[in-house]
Amino acid sequence: MTAGYTAAGVSGKIRRKRRNEWLTLKPNTHDGYVSWERFEAIRAMVSSNVPTGRHHGAPKHGDTLLAGLIRCKRCGRKLTVRYTGMKHHIPRYSCSRAWMDNGGPLCIAFGGLRVDDAIEDALLGVVGPGAIAAATAAAKEAEERQDQVRAALSRDLEAARYAADRAFRQYDAADPANRLVASELEARWNGALAHAAEVEGKIAMHDAATPAPIADPASLGVLASNLKTVWDAPTTDARLKKRIVRTLVHEVVADIDDAASEIVLIVHWMGGAHSELRLPKRRRGQRNSTSADIIQAVRQLVLIASDDLIAGILNRNGLKTGHGNRWTRERVTSLRSYHHIPVFKPANDGIKPWLNLGKAAKLLKIAPKTLRLAAEAGEIEAFHPLSDGPWIFARASLITTAAQSIAERARQNPRHPAGSHPNQQSLFSSTT
Repeated sequence: MTAGYTAAGVSGKIRRKRRNEWLTLKPNTHDGYVSWERFEAIRAMVSSNVPTGRHHGAPKHGDTLLAGLIRCKRCGRKLTVRYTGMKHHIPRYSCSRAWMDNGGPLCIAFGGLRVDDAIEDALLGVVGPGAIAAATAAAKEAEERQDQVRAALSRDLEAARYAADRAFRQYDAADPANRLVASELEARWNGALAHAAEVEGKIAMHDAATPAPIADPASLGVLASNLKTVWDAPTTDARLKKRIVRTLVHEVVADIDDAASEIVLIVHWMGGAHSELRLPKRRRGQRNSTSADIIQAVRQLVLIASDDLIAGILNRNGLKTGHGNRWTRERVTSLRSYHHIPVFKPANDGIKPWLNLGKAAKLLKIAPKTLRLAAEAGEIEAFHPLSDGPWIFARASLITTAAQSIAERARQNPRHPAGSHPNQQSLFSSTT
């Protein structure tokens, strides 16, 4: 290659020109340490590692997934990442255009934890079992097309070999004394051989370019279902996650809808597809708050269960704390204390104001299934905080005239015998 530098002005400084401004470019003029193709690949990789302009930048050690990928919709500049919190581990994306240019307020800024979680969910959805099935179908279709091309090349090779063999027989049958005819037939034979060799080369190139056979779809489905477990593992390097994101995501354009108090993300996927994500803009400290549904369930469960039993019920329903941990007695106690929920206390006189399904059915002298059906139909008032949890009945609602009438009809029905099994006295065995 020729010089890509030029003198600029009388100061004698050297300015590097862009490649499109060079006078000439002659690759492979001299032997290099690496090939021209390898040089271009290294040059593109180094350019993409610079986090400026349209480049993503090389993955750094931080935990944020979108560093170098997320851009402000209002001004077009990339958002910077800052880490806050006591341990400096809470990311925050912000656009500093106005602050840098005019000393004014930030353009947009928002917490990065929820944004990264949304990108993770979208990413895992892209490489989930459904996407694996689609990719498998596409790979099979591509394989069928490859087989059709291979079959056509095989037919061309068969015809070329036949033509070469026919040309050889004609040349072999010619009179050697007739040099003009023999020379022409020999040229035809050589041409037929060259054509056959050309077709063989095309077949070899096709076979080399054919992708490896796809793996078993069942094993790919298992891999996709386990991807979230691998992704969430503490041993998974953040840089590996970023490389995966950069493989699938071209860019994310962010904005804030002030009227709806939402973070708006436009995800530009590799390949040209786009998707929009809208996330409610959290208040400070809201990320790790426990769900309101869980708090309401605990308010109802304390009527019949201790903190230890409540922790077991929450875990059995697959519910987690605001930090994503399993429930323990101590965590339930802390939740109650924070939200001023009273603790469960057994009745001093033995007359419990609240009963589970088994004990309520025993009080009415009917089968638990009959009582559950009546509660589901709304004939008897009851609470059912969780799908895999106990029913809660107020003793006052069981001694009403309506409840006694239902119990009397049930006792008169031979298909619903009265009484209850001893195992139905347990809290966990009476959740249906």
